[in-house]
Amino acid sequence: MLKHLLFIAALALTAHAQDTGPAKDDPSVPKDRDTVLRIQIFLDRNLFGPGKIDGAIGEFTYKAVVNYNYAHGHRDIYNWGHAQEAAEREVPVPYAAYKIKADLLAYVNPNLPEEPEEQAKFPFMAYRSLVELIAERFHTDETFLELINPQKKMAELKPGDIVVVPNVRSFRIEEVKPMQSYKTDAVLSSHTIVIDTTERMAAVYSEKEMMLAAFPITPGKPQFIPLGEWEVKTIMNTPSFRYDKQFLEEGVRGDEAHQLPPGPNSPVGIIWCGLSKSGIGLHGTALPRTIGRSRSAGCVRFANWDAIRLPQLIRPGSRVIVR
Repeated sequence: MLKHLLFIAALALTAHAQDTGPAKDDPSVPKDRDTVLRIQIFLDRNLFGPGKIDGAIGEFTYKAVVNYNYAHGHRDIYNWGHAQEAAEREVPVPYAAYKIKADLLAYVNPNLPEEPEEQAKFPFMAYRSLVELIAERFHTDETFLELINPQKKMAELKPGDIVVVPNVRSFRIEEVKPMQSYKTDAVLSSHTIVIDTTERMAAVYSEKEMMLAAFPITPGKPQFIPLGEWEVKTIMNTPSFRYDKQFLEEGVRGDEAHQLPPGPNSPVGIIWCGLSKSGIGLHGTALPRTIGRSRSAGCVRFANWDAIRLPQLIRPGSRVIVR
């Protein structure tokens, strides 16, 4: 049944897959930034990822509203009113003040090089700046942080500084347990994750085919996407990564490769969910801005703040449908 149910909510958006959002004349769509921001925070908290949280109505915020409505049984799935009303109750304050702690400097290295052969010499793929760390911590990007902190020089942030951020449940790199693996679970292993490479969305369904969550993804290049049904075999935090340029570009394992250390700036981010299809996995990314674009040889990328939530939803044994 599920294979025919696949992503009904998002499939209804096929004509809008490349749009920046819903029709401008839709009266249910809010116009001001703070209202949109509040809705994005609400959706993010409830596992319907809107992409980066920035107060702008983009494709993935639109899809998150639709998927939220579908999952909660609202027949008018395009109506933003349901999410807006719930967001006003749950997120009365869309902004928060965050004081930078000195211990976060352990996760920042401005000298991390760009070249894989040089990165392989480092012990950790750290953030390159505090602003990069804070942006990922609060599910946004550096551009939006600069917008809501006009009096701050974001390139000069230091411990003790106070920064305005979206009021989300933060992604805390210091709480990611290195090399932690996740075992099978009677409930979570029965869930199915559907990877829709056209819509660039991943949706998780319960054993009873109820949509539980949906997140934006970057699918692999069309010629390398492993369509079909697979199974989650392993889930592990902070993996190292074999960087093989030939494999990434051509899908064929090359003779020259570099073993990159773990960390948030690893090409596979902070978690790896290996599939029964050899070499293919669901994982994080070093570049959350690129989520939604085809940039890899077949794997599926999530923003780190979404990827770290996968073990709450799926486990080894979960079915993976790639379509």
